[in-house]
Amino acid sequence: MKILRTPDERFENLPDYSFPPNYVDIDGLRIHYVDEGPPNAAPVLMLHGEPSWSYLYRHMIPVFKEAGYRAVAPDLVGFGRSDKPAKISDYTYQRHVDWLTAWLEKLDLQNITLVCQDWGSLIGLRLAAENSERFARIVVGNGALPTGQNSPNLVFKIWRIYALYSPWFPIGRIVDAGCVTKLTPKIRAAYDAPFPDKSYKAGARAFPRLVPMKPNDPAAPANRAAWEVLKTWEKPFLTAFSSGDPIMRGLDRVFQKQVPGAKGQEHVTIKRAGHFLQEDKGVELAQVTLGFIKRTS
Repeated sequence: MKILRTPDERFENLPDYSFPPNYVDIDGLRIHYVDEGPPNAAPVLMLHGEPSWSYLYRHMIPVFKEAGYRAVAPDLVGFGRSDKPAKISDYTYQRHVDWLTAWLEKLDLQNITLVCQDWGSLIGLRLAAENSERFARIVVGNGALPTGQNSPNLVFKIWRIYALYSPWFPIGRIVDAGCVTKLTPKIRAAYDAPFPDKSYKAGARAFPRLVPMKPNDPAAPANRAAWEVLKTWEKPFLTAFSSGDPIMRGLDRVFQKQVPGAKGQEHVTIKRAGHFLQEDKGVELAQVTLGFIKRTS
């Protein structure tokens, strides 16, 4: 497996992102994560999705740190400051789950509040279901755990084709298109920073094709098993979806209906936010999460 590593200078002087890097080695891959706040405090684990990286959580990390929590935000393999296998075929759904599980075990995080969005939820909910003893509660914003039983909407199908076949794959502009807020050129450049050229983008291009779209998809059985756990999940579970996400809109009701821990929670819809609600309304999402933690501790 050919591994690419983004030069460190690509991450210098990014707007609002001055967190010192942390790394662990997993099966020869260097995984980066932000780790702020008291090391013995209860962790808030923030998982990004496609095609972003931990930069997406830069406005939320200080909120959790200042509230006394340990704010932890890894870069998935293929993204951010983490190593990047060079071939699209190097990436599978199960490998992403395995990589992050090994990372979680290495840090030995316990009593976790999970905050996840997009592919952060496809991986994070698997992580929680398969390591439930480590997790205290879950917040899902604009996320899902598909099993291939239901066909994705047209917006996702178009996105999947674009990610696989378009010769032009501008990460910063893709994130911008998924926001209500108009991103500045410097912020768009920060989302582009992990990808010096197209050879670094295999992980970003791979993700859409890994979403289970049919019941016989390789990842579908493990996701169905995770749903069986979530259908008995009594721990607190909150949905905080945005009002302006054309891909995930309405899926919050699936969690509210099927996860026992979601019953009676103060679920929220975050207004004036798109798919990347952490970018549009990050501080608000962090405050919603803090209120949820306090109510359920």
